[in-house]
Amino acid sequence: MDLAEEQRQIRKRSALALLPCAAVSTGSVLLLPEVMSFPEALAERLAFAIQTSSIHFLLVLVAVRLVSSGRYRSEADIGGAAKSAPSPALAIKVAFLQNTLEQSFLGVGAHLLLGSIAEGRWLGLLIASPVLFAIGRVSFYRCYSRGAGARAFGMATTALATLTCYSVAAVLIAARLFGG
Repeated sequence: MDLAEEQRQIRKRSALALLPCAAVSTGSVLLLPEVMSFPEALAERLAFAIQTSSIHFLLVLVAVRLVSSGRYRSEADIGGAAKSAPSPALAIKVAFLQNTLEQSFLGVGAHLLLGSIAEGRWLGLLIASPVLFAIGRVSFYRCYSRGAGARAFGMATTALATLTCYSVAAVLIAARLFGG
């Protein structure tokens, strides 16, 4: 492995992730309010945020299933994590589960924060985010074995979806605090 080359690939593929993230997020904010109405009351917005987070929970469930199925099918892994380190075949699934749990926690938190502060068209991000999250997770898992550079697009897509929600929420909070 050439560290400098791997880092270059990470930067390149992370930058490439900006394109679909910007397109899906912008399209959701600008176009979705034309075809659907978003909840207005706080409780309804929070319920909407939880409902749109269902993809995060579903992908954690898929990741758990990948690990449990991998353990069940492997003589080396059936004893569980307390018995031995995961085999190479299971290690990727375990890493995917761990990272998906972390990213889901951050993503659902971003949804709840945004749902608590945003109104109107900004709630379109609560639809964009899980779409991008799913794309990111699938890409991350499929490319995991090819190294950090290969999985960077998936990781960046996952993270940018969440970061967008946090950033918009921060701007809206700041506007409320300092805007009067």
